[in-house]
Amino acid sequence: MLLQNRVNKKELKKRIQDESIKRITVSFYRYVIIENPQELRNQLFEQWNTLNILGRIYIAREGINAQMSVPEESWEIFKYNLHLDARFASIPFKIAVEDDGKSFYKLTIKVRPKIVADGLDDGTFDVTNVGNHLTAKQFNDAMESPDTLIIDMRNHYESEVGKFVGAICPDADTFREELPMVIEELKDKKDKKIIMYCTGGVRCEKASAYLKHHGFNDVSQLHGGIIDYVRQIKAEKLPSKFIGKNFVFDERVGERITDDVIAECHQCGAVCDTHVNCLNDDCHLLFIQCEKCFEKMKGCCTLACMHIAALPVDEQRALRKGRKKEDCLSVYKSRLRPNLKELLANGLSKGG
Repeated sequence: MLLQNRVNKKELKKRIQDESIKRITVSFYRYVIIENPQELRNQLFEQWNTLNILGRIYIAREGINAQMSVPEESWEIFKYNLHLDARFASIPFKIAVEDDGKSFYKLTIKVRPKIVADGLDDGTFDVTNVGNHLTAKQFNDAMESPDTLIIDMRNHYESEVGKFVGAICPDADTFREELPMVIEELKDKKDKKIIMYCTGGVRCEKASAYLKHHGFNDVSQLHGGIIDYVRQIKAEKLPSKFIGKNFVFDERVGERITDDVIAECHQCGAVCDTHVNCLNDDCHLLFIQCEKCFEKMKGCCTLACMHIAALPVDEQRALRKGRKKEDCLSVYKSRLRPNLKELLANGLSKGG
């Protein structure tokens, strides 16, 4: 069996859209020693591909981190097979809040140095000395104390559309960048009660241990992250202290948690929290765009991208041919954060 996908993206997306079966979007992780990540990767690909499972999974010597779309008809056998492996016995699942099952269009399993890129030398601190795990109710209660500091351990584009009320949201583009920023910002607050959260909990596992290593003693984390928080508050009829959308790393981009819209269109400033990727294939900048700007800009982030996206596909490919990625005239890394309103107001292309 070929242990990787060979079908083009357009065809795969059409297949998932035409599909009539029901699917479950689920995420899970576990820090556990995996002696041969490549061997496990191949075993899981063969097994999950047979079950028509889609998703993005990272495997490293330190564990597994997965976001998946599982056919409802394959759900029980998927769980049974995974739990048969002692390393993943009773692994907790986080089920998506808003889900039509079309969250992924292919199965990708990659072996990585780490399951989350944190930039840390794990040998310098005890990665198992993590913070206390809080339920949704415990997290809500902890937020009521004036001595509690709530830390969002996600990237800026995630907290931009949804966050816990009163949370400190570091202006970071990556988890790797955020950890030292949090340590610096809280260096004079080591006596405070720290509670942290992320999407599904995996980033907080490492972050809480890192904070404790740096002298923060009262550190807790939201167990199961935002995804499981929403499940719990619905089941227990608790108030949601999270407002807006929960950003997710799949085709859905975001899950609506409350009706609050706390962001704005990056092009016109209208109230909006819809993330899109620029439709210029040479760009794909992630940004927030309202319906009016989507129609006006044809789903693109700048006039330059709109011009390129309107060209025949062969001409677009010719523009990219032979160019190094860093030289692309129309590619923005998210960390550069172009001021799209200013660019459009001045009628400039991305190159200025």
